[in-house]
Amino acid sequence: MNESDKTIISSITYISVERIAHWYEQKVYRSIHQIQLFSDVISTTKQTFQLEHIHDISYRPFSGGTGLFYLHTNQGVLTFEIDVNPAEFIKAYKELR
Repeated sequence: MNESDKTIISSITYISVERIAHWYEQKVYRSIHQIQLFSDVISTTKQTFQLEHIHDISYRPFSGGTGLFYLHTNQGVLTFEIDVNPAEFIKAYKELR
């Protein structure tokens, strides 16, 4: 199915950090992406998972206001850095299960 035909139930923003080392310096590039929850899939910028392939979702907050969002899938655990509370996203996911 084409995701553009579906309604997004919930979404959260995550931060991707890429570090590139040059001769005498290191550059850090940050980019913003979305994790989107649909009625049958969870989609990130790079991957899409059917809900039946998602085993669990968890979150570990840090004291600085950011945290790690964990997507436990049949292909392993994916980790995303987020700066918002994902409680509503997790609640919406659990209601679909």
